[in-house]
Amino acid sequence: MVTLRRPPQYERPGPKLEPYQVVLRPIITEKATYLANPVAKTDEAGRQKSRQPAYTFEVNPLATKTEIKQAIQELFDVKVVNVRTQNRRGKARRYRLKVGRMRNWKKAIVTLSAEHRIDFY
Repeated sequence: MVTLRRPPQYERPGPKLEPYQVVLRPIITEKATYLANPVAKTDEAGRQKSRQPAYTFEVNPLATKTEIKQAIQELFDVKVVNVRTQNRRGKARRYRLKVGRMRNWKKAIVTLSAEHRIDFY
């Protein structure tokens, strides 16, 4: 008998996050819009090359890639192929003579299968 998946080796410490607590908001920028709308291109040999749609979200800093994948699939009813994450440092900001810092946050770039889309508008 062949087992397809191993059970997780560990559980993330801390509270169990619900899907709406994992995904905080979509990030809609020019670059994120470009990634979400794949354009078919041809390479030097004349073959069609297309990339899969990828969407960018701000997520809970405690969330893992597996939790992000499950939350996106549950909230938007799509099939997630890949999840890439970045921990972004907050930028330094000034207000008059005081120097402060914006909060750190986590960004997730979620790649969907070719037949799925998410409409934000």
